[in-house]
Amino acid sequence: MILEIKDLLVLLQMICVIIVAAYFITRTGIFSEALDRQLSFRSRVYLILFFGILSIYGTLSGVEVLGAPINVRDLGPMVAGIFCGPVVGLGAGLIGGAFRMGLGGFTAFSCSISTVLAGVLGGAIYYLQRGRPVTIRTAVGFAAGMEMLHMVLVLILSQPFDQAWDLVSRVGLPMIFANAVGMFVFAKLITNLLAERRTKAERDSYHDELQRKKAELQIAADIQQTFLPKSIPPLKGFDLFAVSCPAREVGGDFYDAIRLREDNTGLVIADVSGKSVSAAMYMALSRTIIRAMASWHPEVSLALADANTMIEEQSDSGMFVTLFYGVLDEKSRTLTYANAGHNPPLMLRAGSSDFSRLMPTGVALGAASEQEYGEDRIDVLQGDLLVLYTDGVTEAINARNEEFGEARLMETILMVRALSSQEIIREIRDAVREHAEEEPQFDDITLMVLKGV
Repeated sequence: MILEIKDLLVLLQMICVIIVAAYFITRTGIFSEALDRQLSFRSRVYLILFFGILSIYGTLSGVEVLGAPINVRDLGPMVAGIFCGPVVGLGAGLIGGAFRMGLGGFTAFSCSISTVLAGVLGGAIYYLQRGRPVTIRTAVGFAAGMEMLHMVLVLILSQPFDQAWDLVSRVGLPMIFANAVGMFVFAKLITNLLAERRTKAERDSYHDELQRKKAELQIAADIQQTFLPKSIPPLKGFDLFAVSCPAREVGGDFYDAIRLREDNTGLVIADVSGKSVSAAMYMALSRTIIRAMASWHPEVSLALADANTMIEEQSDSGMFVTLFYGVLDEKSRTLTYANAGHNPPLMLRAGSSDFSRLMPTGVALGAASEQEYGEDRIDVLQGDLLVLYTDGVTEAINARNEEFGEARLMETILMVRALSSQEIIREIRDAVREHAEEEPQFDDITLMVLKGV
């Protein structure tokens, strides 16, 4: 008589109980140690007892055919060995095998040997994986193969052979199927657990990266604000104001007003390539060097040439800084300037609606060694207006990817030219924000306005 449907249902019911037990054991810290291959002695003892008892349960809850209990006894030791290592597998196998031996029957010896081998061979696979997770296919294939070996051992070691053959022919396939299904569910649970751990690790890593980035941006913002001038020196016959608005991704914009000699003030606006702490540090270096060179050289072209040499020697990161530097003589009302690859400042003469640009006289600082910088000179008379800015102003975009642009900047300046320097800057910033709508600010916005009064 072949194994009846009700007997197969008993086996499946037994597997369901094992699955519930498996779910709880895989959620414990002890099993986490097993997955990390860092089992302590106490954890090994607990797992040996758990899977050994699971093997005993698999024996007691099985069905009987020709006096032999048909069950999933080998499942506990197999899982113990393949996922927890040979020590746990062997321990669980010995418990399950010893219990089966005590029940007697003509297959007692062969079934007991099979249970011990299930744990040992599972442990061998554990080592062969060399720390890699055991796949579901490998685990299920091992379970099916182990039960085939079980049937072979019954045929070899059990007497009489005719009775052993009759037993194997009737229960072989159901036992292989039942143990393979049990192993599949167990391996699936562990695979899902490993996936959860990877997801959690990735989430934690992402969170840590966000926190690190946030801290880095705060450091960059602090550096940037620290190195901006606390106040603008008063000028005779001129109204000067400047502001820098850091973006979410802090860059390296800066401005400066350097009191040089009596009635002479150095005006600087600059934009460092890159973002975050590296840009802020490069900005601090550049500002320090520019200040030193401005105090040392009365000629703006020589000041920039020497500053470029020092910045280029100190930089090995490929970063550079675009910079406009001019010396304002309050007595002669002239501005002598050099432009190192920076956005051309816009000059608007009193009574005129046409702008002139103060074009570059050399390359960005730090971009190449041994550079020479030309210089030029303009008058800044009463009513004249000079607007210096970084590309965060003209390259601000809206949701339609439209840039604010130089044309809009000129239109805004023309509309507010009668206001003070501070008010002009406020109006320009409002115009940029209105243009960008809800789009975040992706680059620093720095403005300096000089007005002849």
